[in-house]
Amino acid sequence: MPLIKTKKELRLQLSLAKQKGSLGLVPTMGALHKGHVSLVVKANSENTTTVVTIFVNPTQFDNPEDLDKYPNTLQADIALLNEISNEIIVFAPIAAEIYGDEMKSKTYDFGGLDKVMEGAFRDNHFEGVGTIVEKLLTLVRPDRAYFGEKDFQQLQIIKKLVALSNIPVEIIGCPIVREASGLAMSSRNQRLSSSLRKEAAFIYETLLTAKFLFGTKSAKIVTEWVADQFEKNTNLELEYFTITDIEKLRPVQRKRPNTKYRGFIAVYAKDVRLIDNIALN
Repeated sequence: MPLIKTKKELRLQLSLAKQKGSLGLVPTMGALHKGHVSLVVKANSENTTTVVTIFVNPTQFDNPEDLDKYPNTLQADIALLNEISNEIIVFAPIAAEIYGDEMKSKTYDFGGLDKVMEGAFRDNHFEGVGTIVEKLLTLVRPDRAYFGEKDFQQLQIIKKLVALSNIPVEIIGCPIVREASGLAMSSRNQRLSSSLRKEAAFIYETLLTAKFLFGTKSAKIVTEWVADQFEKNTNLELEYFTITDIEKLRPVQRKRPNTKYRGFIAVYAKDVRLIDNIALN
C-alpha cells in the first residue's frame, strides 16, 4: 500500500492512477473506525483507485486542547485499510506540507449554512473545513469524494463549497454507522470510558423518540422534550438540539408539507464532545 507524505509524491501516484480509470477520495483525520471503513469500501466499489487522506487539520479546531487530544493511530489506520485493499493510496502529510508557512483558513460565503449548530458553537470551524477540503479536492482532483452523514451539516457545506468553487467532483453522502448500542461511530469514542460509552447510547435513544414524537408534535414541543430528558441525565450535558430543514439548515418554526427535516444534537460526555443527527421524516 503506497503511503505518501508529500504533494510531489502524490501527484506522481495520481498521474499513474488516472490512466487506469476513475478516482475516489475519502478525506479523514485518522483514528479510523467502521464508519470510515464503510466510506472506503463504497469508494472502492465505485472507482478504479481510492485515495484516503489522513490529516488532522489544525485550522478547523477552535480549541487547541481538543486538537492536542485528537487520537494519532497512523500505523493502525494503515493496517485497517490494508484489510480492505493493498492498492489504496494513503496520503498522510504534515501540516507544513499542506499549508506551508501560512497556517490559516480562507473566508467563504456559505449562505448561512455555517452559522447555525456547529458553526454557532465552534468559531471559524467551517472555514477551516472548507479550506482543507478545497485544498484536497484541488490536489487530488477525484471523480467522487465520500463523506459521512454523521457530519451532515459539514456535508451540506462541502456541497456548497464545490458549487461556489466550480470544482468538478461528485460529493457522495454515506449513512451513519453505529455501534451495537446505537452510538454513532466517531474517533472521539476512543476517549470515552467503558461506562460513559454505555451511557452515551442515551443520545441515539433520545433521537429515536424525538423522531417518533415529531410525527404528531410541533418542533418546539419535541425540542423542549429533548432538553428535559438531558436535564434528568447527570452523566451527559446537552449543548444543543435543533430541528432544521435539510437544504438550508434553517431552524423550523412550523412544519411545512413536502419539506424534509432533521434533528441535530451535540452532547458532552465529561470532556468528550459528541454529535449526532437523525432524519425526522
